[in-house]
Amino acid sequence: MKLRLALFALLLPFQASARDIGEVSTAFKLIGPNHKIVVTAFEDPKVKGISCYVARPRTGGLKGAVGLAEDPSIASVSCVQTGPVTYAEAISGDEEGEQVFDESRSLIFKSLEIDRILDKENGSLVYVARTTRLIDGSPSTSLSVVAPMTWEAVPAEAPKVR
Repeated sequence: MKLRLALFALLLPFQASARDIGEVSTAFKLIGPNHKIVVTAFEDPKVKGISCYVARPRTGGLKGAVGLAEDPSIASVSCVQTGPVTYAEAISGDEEGEQVFDESRSLIFKSLEIDRILDKENGSLVYVARTTRLIDGSPSTSLSVVAPMTWEAVPAEAPKVR
C-alpha cells in the first residue's frame, strides 16, 4: 500500500495551480480521444506577476484513453508579465535555476519540467522547458524570457536571491 501511495505522489503535478485552458485536435482517432496539443497556464510560484503558458502534445487513441500512452518529448513555453512583479520568496541565483513546473509525460519514466533561471546581470527571468527521462532527456527545449518592468506606475521589485 505504501508503494502505491508513493507512486501516486510521484505522478501528481508539481504545480498545483496549473490549469488547462484549451486544446487543439491534431489527428483523428477512431477509437479513443484524438491526438491534441494541450495548453496549460500556471503562475510562477515565487514571482508574483508572471504567468506562463505551456503547449505540448497529448497522445490519444486507446492507449491515451487508459493512460498508458507515452507523450512525445516536445513542449513550448511562453511567459509574460501580467501584473507588478514582486517576489513572494527568494529565488535561486544558481546557474541551474530552479523548477517551477513538473508534469508526468508517461506512467513513470518521463516528465516535462520548466525551470526558472535568473539573468543576474539584467534582472531578466529565463524559463526553459525540457523533458526528462529516467536515463536521459530530450535535447528539444523551449525558452521564454521576461524582463520585469514598471506596471501601472508600480516599479518591478529587485530579485530576492538565495
